[in-house]
Amino acid sequence: MPTLRIIKLGAALKKYKFEGDFKALDAGLVSKFVGDFKHGTLAPHYKSAAVPESNDDPVKIVVGSEWEKIVKDETKDVLIAYTAPWCGHCQRLAPNWEILGEQVKDLDDLVIANMDSTANEVEGVEIKSYPTLKWYPKGNKAGEDYTGERILPAI
Repeated sequence: MPTLRIIKLGAALKKYKFEGDFKALDAGLVSKFVGDFKHGTLAPHYKSAAVPESNDDPVKIVVGSEWEKIVKDETKDVLIAYTAPWCGHCQRLAPNWEILGEQVKDLDDLVIANMDSTANEVEGVEIKSYPTLKWYPKGNKAGEDYTGERILPAI
């Protein structure tokens, strides 16, 4: 606090955050911020948790700022769970997700990942329910929804 944002409603909700010095905030800076938005020169703001100090566990933690680097890596197949810490379905999935990660940890071209979607956002990824599981194979980084059972043998 304080914060100044523009929220653009529509098919894809976009948020724009004022990044300037609030101590110097005046009508001119607000006008410039709104003008930059109207001219399309502002980049949308996406939440990102801090990059983990270590990410060596079988299930990789993905944060918004590293999503492109991990999920869009053309040399790897990626199966990711977009989760929320408070979600009971996510909590039930977590042990199976960890076992799956452990079972495939020696496959260099396969990543099992998790992203807390309440703390991280990515352009073009709309999460409407938790957990959302998506498969990003090497040949299709657009991503495919996984709609199968959420039990280890099925996954």
